[in-house]
Amino acid sequence: MPLIHECVVTTLSPEGRPHIAPLGLIEEDDYWIAAPFRPSSTLFNLAQHPKLTASFTDDARIFAGLVVGRRNWPLTDIEGWPAPRLSAALAHAQLVVIRVEEHESRPRFFCRVKRIESHRPFLGMNRARAAVLEAAILATRLDMLSPEKIESEIAYLQIAIDKTAGEAEREAWEMVIAKIEGYKDRAKIPVTR
Repeated sequence: MPLIHECVVTTLSPEGRPHIAPLGLIEEDDYWIAAPFRPSSTLFNLAQHPKLTASFTDDARIFAGLVVGRRNWPLTDIEGWPAPRLSAALAHAQLVVIRVEEHESRPRFFCRVKRIESHRPFLGMNRARAAVLEAAILATRLDMLSPEKIESEIAYLQIAIDKTAGEAEREAWEMVIAKIEGYKDRAKIPVTR
């Protein structure tokens, strides 16, 4: 299995407007690969503009917020580069699309890293942040998973939240849980939490 870097990517619309979305970039050989689902703004934008910025952050609220539809996170321009980075990024990578492999559901945009720049120190791993990230990914796949799978994953991830979360991680967790519970309500799935 390849290494996947969970990050927030910034792409540009045909009019040059930035669009941010959570995405796992696949590291394979000398490439970082963006494989957004069809249809998506990220996919459409990459087909128009072959440059993107990957922002690496440890703020779980950003991943949770993006999954629940909050897209107004502050951005910072990068000198000499078209796609801005998250202002909250610990680091960012500037990526240029070299080639595209078409696919019915997830085309693969093979990118070369032009530059990586650090902005703030990374102060170590945190299980609650990882749990929020996993729950956020789960929340984007609710229609693909059984209710039992959703419940068992959330129950397991809740342990890390209970043991290691700070205020920001609890806020992020509640955003994702609200999305999952809203899905269950619409789909008439019993909530056991």
